[in-house]
Amino acid sequence: MGKDTITLTRSIRLEIDLPTQEERQEAKSKLYQWRYRCHKAANLIVSHLYVQEMIQEFFYLSEGVKYKLVDEKKDELGIFNRSRMNTTYRLVSDRYKGKMPTNILSQLNSIIQSSFKKNREEYWKGERSLQNFKKEMAFPFTMEGVCGLEFNPEKSAFCFRFFSIPVKTYIGRAFNDKWKLMHQLTKGEIKMRTSYLKLKDGKIFMMAAFEMEKEKHQLRPEVFAEARLSLEYPIIVKIGKAKLSIGSREEFLYRRLAIQAARRRTREGVKYARSGNGHKRKTKAAARFKDKERNYVNQRLHVYSRELIDFCVKHQAGTLILVDQEQKIELAKEEAFVLRNWGYYDLMTKIKYKAEKAGIELIIG
Repeated sequence: MGKDTITLTRSIRLEIDLPTQEERQEAKSKLYQWRYRCHKAANLIVSHLYVQEMIQEFFYLSEGVKYKLVDEKKDELGIFNRSRMNTTYRLVSDRYKGKMPTNILSQLNSIIQSSFKKNREEYWKGERSLQNFKKEMAFPFTMEGVCGLEFNPEKSAFCFRFFSIPVKTYIGRAFNDKWKLMHQLTKGEIKMRTSYLKLKDGKIFMMAAFEMEKEKHQLRPEVFAEARLSLEYPIIVKIGKAKLSIGSREEFLYRRLAIQAARRRTREGVKYARSGNGHKRKTKAAARFKDKERNYVNQRLHVYSRELIDFCVKHQAGTLILVDQEQKIELAKEEAFVLRNWGYYDLMTKIKYKAEKAGIELIIG
């Protein structure tokens, strides 16, 4: 039987909630220092894990050398003086204790340990390279780092202390579910699992992971919905005698091609644009198209997948089958135009997430 809860991840922008520019800048600098130390700690952890895993391959060591990767108190052949999980945590904790929250280091160690364990067979065979963590990486934390969360009506924002740093949310328009999720979190109706803090272009984003119960619908597992994904109609779904075509070629593909053509024309005309205030002004028109296509496609695929799941719920379909999907993906790989302009993978991901949230079983055929 599946879990009764689902984890939703939402990107929420944060702002430093301090009165002066100097204080805000100092607090932001502290976050950047934490990120840099996380980057170094992550690479140290994964390097030590690899050495621990491969030490038995060091055939040139003496035969009397012990190499069992366990605590020596639990096994006489053990080479560690503590648990294996604790070896890498103590490594980074001894280096950075007092310089950053230990909660971040603990979560970082746990996540990397879990990822390494999942892929260690491929590491051992030489089929996979070790993770390389970049300086721009997001760093993890738990609810322990969110202190005194409450809604402040005067600021119209949720305020809390991110460890020792006062912050407030900047959610923007209330047309999405972020306001609702944050209110539920404040009241204790839902939980926040291990989340991430990301620093990008001078802005702070919290990638919050909310754990909530799945939607309750009157679904019948014996009722099947068959859906097909194609270029002509993004989604065609059939449940018994009921049939629905979601989206169209003109709406999705032609609009996307129009955005691409407009961006191409703008780039070609940049060299004729009036200069005078540097590169930024000259390329201002082209910059408008930077995320326009991606945002349009993402929004349309969300709408299509939402319509599909709503149609299934309306007809009490407890099982959703994507027909001939694997075959279509293989064909799309051979056609550069289709692969570039039709987001099979993105649409499938959004359908899978919404189906799980609604309690619908998804089968990809």
